[in-house]
Amino acid sequence: MSSATLQKIVDNIAAGGKKAALQMQNVNISKVDKALLLLSKMLVAEKDLIQKENRKDTDAARKNGLSDAMIDRLTITDKTILSMAKGLSEVAALKSPVGTEYEHRKRPNGLSIYKLRVPIGVVGIIYESRPNVTVDAAAICLKSLNAVILRGGSEAFHSNMVLTGLFSKALQKSGLPSQAVQLVPTTDRLAVELLLKKEDQIDLIIPRGGESLIRMVVEKSHIPVIKHYKGVCHIYVSAKADMKIAVPIVVNAKTQRPGVCNTLETLLLDSGLSERNKKAIIQSLLEKGVEIYADTETRKLLPGLKRATEDDWRAEYLDLRLAVRMVKGVDEAIEHINTYSSHHTDSIITKNQAQADKFIKLVDSSSVMVNTSTRFSDGGEYGMGCEIGISTDKLHARGPMGIDDLTTYKWIVRGKGQIRT
Repeated sequence: MSSATLQKIVDNIAAGGKKAALQMQNVNISKVDKALLLLSKMLVAEKDLIQKENRKDTDAARKNGLSDAMIDRLTITDKTILSMAKGLSEVAALKSPVGTEYEHRKRPNGLSIYKLRVPIGVVGIIYESRPNVTVDAAAICLKSLNAVILRGGSEAFHSNMVLTGLFSKALQKSGLPSQAVQLVPTTDRLAVELLLKKEDQIDLIIPRGGESLIRMVVEKSHIPVIKHYKGVCHIYVSAKADMKIAVPIVVNAKTQRPGVCNTLETLLLDSGLSERNKKAIIQSLLEKGVEIYADTETRKLLPGLKRATEDDWRAEYLDLRLAVRMVKGVDEAIEHINTYSSHHTDSIITKNQAQADKFIKLVDSSSVMVNTSTRFSDGGEYGMGCEIGISTDKLHARGPMGIDDLTTYKWIVRGKGQIRT
């Protein structure tokens, strides 16, 4: 496809998104709920078609040598479809923040001033591998009355096309502008660069995928970007941890689904733990097939552990590999996390309230947890229905992003003829 043809495609999509975003500002939210619930039913009814198209992508992924973790993220199972359908129903049931008035002020001159919650406008989502993002992202954008432009990875092209096609049908049947949800219909990477230059028509870019993708988007975008580069998540097991919950939490965080951004990547063991308890934790991971890269002190516990390097403390493995380090107390754990963490999700296991409070206060991450698995760092688990992404930025959103995070505000000033003197 020529660059001129690509430019025309992107121009039309961006213009259509802008037009749809303006139309969405005058849409009754009940129409959005109708579309989401309709699509929820359509996903289940069209399961065979969806999985047929998805198999084209997974077959190509295996042929091209993609990792098992990547193929796992790409595969649409029956469970995936039910999860997407459930997420749509949950988003439909949520209250939209759009139209909310807040921070009312009555001035001495009689002016009434307040903030009004409004959509951001046109949101561009650039993502890899996981086709469920197509549905989740579009649902949240619609519920907050935004238009969305989706650009999925080439490895999920057929899956994304069929899902977007179903979304378009649901929009049309519900009386919504069809261009409120659009997919860039090409795998040509130039289309992404062209899209990132449409700052006059696209208001926000959210990339989801590997670090290289996100850094490329940040480097080339003329549009504000919300991002997280990596999910280097930690669990610190305190000497005061309840071992009955410590082992299951650690194993769950690393092995329940190792190819996602909220999986455990570095385990910090308190040196005050008994040797028996340290071994129990590590042995439980080895039994699950986890390959461990450890510091000198940890390697003394069991034979066969690999030597960790400085790079391992910053690594996002996204598979059954784990970095393990011994630390002397909660302060050293916090220092390690704030030095090496990607500020995504970090957890402490302890029975001591003072330790937990210190960890919560001083760990500089978007989600900080106590006595639970990092795998709960997720919009669905936080009660958002589904999420549009997880931000490790501090502006404009942080952590799992839901409906509220896709809105902004404008000042409303009501007067009765006042003039400034």
